[in-house]
Amino acid sequence: MRITLFAVGRLKAGPEKDLAGRYLERFSKTGPASGLELKRVIEVPESRASGADTRKREEAAELERALPEGALLVLLDERGKALDSEAFAAQVGQWRDQGKRDLVIAIGGADGLDPALHARADLVLNLGRLTWPHQIVRILIAEQLYRAVTILSGHPYHRA
Repeated sequence: MRITLFAVGRLKAGPEKDLAGRYLERFSKTGPASGLELKRVIEVPESRASGADTRKREEAAELERALPEGALLVLLDERGKALDSEAFAAQVGQWRDQGKRDLVIAIGGADGLDPALHARADLVLNLGRLTWPHQIVRILIAEQLYRAVTILSGHPYHRA
């Protein structure tokens, strides 16, 4: 299964970008043996519209254009479902085993994600009830993708 990470906002050079890149590189190296590959990371600029609803709609349109046909969509949102790492890995593994070809994980902008995306999403996931800066969310989901591969392959990285 090919996994795309979609993010509203760009990571500037620095320790956050380096750490996210380190986990994505680990995922890229270990994922194919488990049937998971990093297809790409898509970064789009935040909308400059004056209202939050318009910004969210414009950012959602960018995401819709990037979605491969038939792709699964996971949204990261503080109001989403809380999963532990093993349950997240199991969900990704289940989709892979069902023959799903593409999975897109979306990180929204400062205003969040458009309600139309929530209606279309296969899973709305939270990374805790706290609000996280975009840079940290990128690191957290990159690490969880790597952790999911290690769980699915029985690698000792994950210790429950």
